[in-house]
Amino acid sequence: MDDVLLKVIDLRTYFKTAEGVIRAVEGINFQVKRGKVLGLVGESGCGKSVTALSIMGLIPRTTLEVFSGQVLYKDSNLLGLTDREIQKIRGRRISMIFQDPSTSLNPVFTIGEQIAEVLRLHLKMGRREARERTIDLLIMVGIPSPEKRYAEYPHQLSGGMRQRVMIGMAISCDPDLILADEPTTALDVTLQAQILSLLHDLRERLGMSMVLISHDLGVIAQLADEVAVMYSGRIVEYTSTRELLSKPLHPYTQGLLNSLPRFTRSDERARRLTAIPGTVPHLLSQPSGCKFHPRCELVEEMGRRDEPPLEEKTVHHGVRCWRVEKGPTR
Repeated sequence: MDDVLLKVIDLRTYFKTAEGVIRAVEGINFQVKRGKVLGLVGESGCGKSVTALSIMGLIPRTTLEVFSGQVLYKDSNLLGLTDREIQKIRGRRISMIFQDPSTSLNPVFTIGEQIAEVLRLHLKMGRREARERTIDLLIMVGIPSPEKRYAEYPHQLSGGMRQRVMIGMAISCDPDLILADEPTTALDVTLQAQILSLLHDLRERLGMSMVLISHDLGVIAQLADEVAVMYSGRIVEYTSTRELLSKPLHPYTQGLLNSLPRFTRSDERARRLTAIPGTVPHLLSQPSGCKFHPRCELVEEMGRRDEPPLEEKTVHHGVRCWRVEKGPTR
C-alpha cells in the first residue's frame, strides 16, 4: 500500500551464546504508515530494542544464529542489503535516537562536529554550510545559545540537552522514519515531558514517521497512533492507541494498564496499583504454550500446551490469546 513506509514480515533474530540460542525476536510482523507513529511497548528484555537494531542493521552478524524475515522500506528489503548499501540509508532515510545519549555521543568531539559530520557524510555539505545547518538544528530542538553549544563537548551538557542533541542529529538529514528507543528513560519527569513535546512538534512540522519504543504505556499514549505490545520476543496485541487504551484484550496488556497510576477526583486518593505476578521468562528457557501463561491468572490447559497465533479478533485489532474467543477477559 502507498501509505505504508516500512513493513516488517516474520522478523527473527536469534543470538548464539555459550549457554544456547537466545530467541530475542520471534517472527514479528508490523507496519509503519507515512506520517504516523507506531508505539512498541513491553517490559525490559522483551525484544523491543533488538527489533530496532535489526531494522537498522546494527547487530554484528558474527553474534547471530538466525537473522531472517523481511524489512521492506519502499522497494528494498533492508535485511538483504550489503553493509555499504544500508549505510546509505542509515542516518539518511532512517535514523535512530538511542536511549542513553551519554554513551551514544563521542566524548572527544564537540556536539557541533558530531552533527556536522552526519551532514557532510550524507548530504555532502561543505564545512561552513554544515556548521550553519547544525546551528539551525540546535535552535530547532530548543537548545539555547546554539553558537556556544556548538563548540561544547557532551560532558558539558545536561542529560536533557544531550538528548536534544541526539534528536537534532537524527533529524539532520530530514529522514522518512525515526526509531526512538526509550528516548526519555534516563530523564526526570519534567525533562521527559519536554522531550515528548519536542518529538510531537517535530513530527507535526516535518511529517516524519516514527517507531517509539518504550516500557511505559503512558509515554506511548501521548504520541503513538498505533501500538504493538511485545512479550518474550513476540507481538501479543496490536491495534490503534485509542482502541488499546479503551478495550485491551490480552491479559498482559490489561496488566500493563492496571499498573499505571490513576488519580480519582472523588476521594482525592490514588488508586492502588496492581502488579503483574512473576517475571518475564528467560529467553533460554521459555515455557511451552503461551509464553505469558506462567503469569496469567486466567490460563487454561490449552494455553499451557499450545501457543496461540496472533489473529485479528476485530478490525485491525490482533491478539495472541486463546481466551479472547470466549469474550472479554477483563
